[in-house]
Amino acid sequence: MILAGDIGGTKTNLGLFETSDGALTLVAQQSYPSRGHVGLETIVSKFLEDSNVPVRAACFGVAGPIVDEQVVTPNLPWIVSADGLSRTLGLPRVTLINDLEATAHGIPALKADEFFTLNEGIAMPGNSALVAAGTGMGVASLFWDGRKHQPSASEGGHIDFAPRNPMENELLRHMLKKYSRISVERIVSGPGLFNVYEFLRDSGYATETATVAARFATEDPSSVISKAALAGECRMCVKALDIFVAVYGAFAGNVALVLKATGGVFIGGGIAPKILEKLKDGTFIGAFMEKGRMSSLVATIPVRVILNDKTALLGAARVAAEKP
Repeated sequence: MILAGDIGGTKTNLGLFETSDGALTLVAQQSYPSRGHVGLETIVSKFLEDSNVPVRAACFGVAGPIVDEQVVTPNLPWIVSADGLSRTLGLPRVTLINDLEATAHGIPALKADEFFTLNEGIAMPGNSALVAAGTGMGVASLFWDGRKHQPSASEGGHIDFAPRNPMENELLRHMLKKYSRISVERIVSGPGLFNVYEFLRDSGYATETATVAARFATEDPSSVISKAALAGECRMCVKALDIFVAVYGAFAGNVALVLKATGGVFIGGGIAPKILEKLKDGTFIGAFMEKGRMSSLVATIPVRVILNDKTALLGAARVAAEKP
């Protein structure tokens, strides 16, 4: 049995997979709130105790930079170590990879109906890119070696936010009152959407509605904003989501240029499927393609949203199964 994990700042998803003739079948899965536990070992121990099956190998995709088989998670107060997990849990083999790298490993196993195409582009061999907003912002490259794509992790979501117009310049100035440095993740992530909303509210763009303000006390703010925006219930929420999606698209286009991702750009993470109707309206792709002299190149790049929320889990399982 293979144990796989997708470890994010909000949720920890664990799954058990059976292997047969190279195929993986998910036989058990459980999701846990990450912040409700002191560490990954606690969550995995409970999952294995409840499952009560022998595990021969494990791989965990963790949101954060993996260095020397260890990661200090940026959005959780955890230190996760492959050696520590192996000893504490009694697992013979544990592999740690970045969560976006795990997603990249899962992409080849997805079916056509598990994507939504934002830009058809022109399919051709070449590097691909994965950009994913969730609790944080993740980026991974898929290097084309002439036969297949080789996933590689990065911390591209932490590069500097680059405003493109007067509104985004004002957003940057507003954010600099709160943080000494503004990364893309400060804007394009779950907490980032609320940062954009606060900017609009504090700058007097519109009056905050009592209904939305009240919901912030009991619900996730980014979820409140996106739902109210998609329903057209709040002018400020509509504008916040519009800015968020435009910055998201522009950043994805920048990543496409950095990697020369002629093989395509994949949009992962938990946010994109939830705001798919907004992604369809052209705001994202318009910003993605607005690259001056490189616009004609970027316009040829296929852009697809990943709809399967178990892609990272599947990718981690594939890595665990393939490791010697």
